[in-house]
Formats: sequence, structure tokens, C-alpha cells
Amino acid sequence: MSKFEKLIEKISNNPKNKDLNYYLSLNYEISIKKENDYFVASYKEFPRILGTGNNEIEAINDLKDAFKSFVEVSLKHGDHIREPNENYPSKNYAITMKTNIMEEIDKFAAKLGLSRSAIIAVGMQSYMKSI
Repeated sequence: MSKFEKLIEKISNNPKNKDLNYYLSLNYEISIKKENDYFVASYKEFPRILGTGNNEIEAINDLKDAFKSFVEVSLKHGDHIREPNENYPSKNYAITMKTNIMEEIDKFAAKLGLSRSAIIAVGMQSYMKSI
């Protein structure tokens, strides 16, 4: 595997790298509400996963435990797990490129299980970070 392939695998949406620790390390937005005598915490992306407690810290810790269980079950079943950045809108662009380059991109993308758009986007992100 080339350095570029390893980089693409590392930073792409390739599920090979998405284990429990990956999802638990993402920055999901937490909201906390006080209801009667207790606090309720939830993630913006997962409003039905709740944590409760006598204070904010207990509610957040309970939420994290519930989320961990959710991720474990989802990974076991191969279910899609939403990520914080999935709300960014996409837009279609027409680009001009030599056919042989596009064919290489398509082969490489297929090898990694990515779309043409994903491989181009990830490759450009990597390139821009390197300069």
C-alpha cells in the first residue's frame, strides 16, 4: 500500500478505521436540560439517546455510557453511525480532467471502496494540508 493509499484510508470515510474509539472520540454537540429535579443530556445528532443525573456531570456521564452501548451494538450489526460533520451540505461541480487521470482515480477509488468524489475531496484535503 502506497503512502497516499495509507493516508486516504486514515482520513477517509473508509469503515476499516471506524471502531468504538473512533466514534467515542468525535466531538458531538451535547445539550443539557433541567427537568424537575434532574438533568437530561443528549447529543444533537442523536436526540433519542439520553443521559440523566442529579447534576450536569452525572447526566453527561450517563449519556456517554448510553452512547457507547449504542455504538457497540451499531458496529456489531454494521449499522451507519452518524458523525458530527454530516450536516455539511454537498454541491455538484463539473470539472475537466484528462480521461486517463479520471480512469486512474476511478480504479483507486474502487480499490478503497470510495466514490470518485470522495477520493478527489480527500486527496485535495490532504494536499492542501501538506502545503
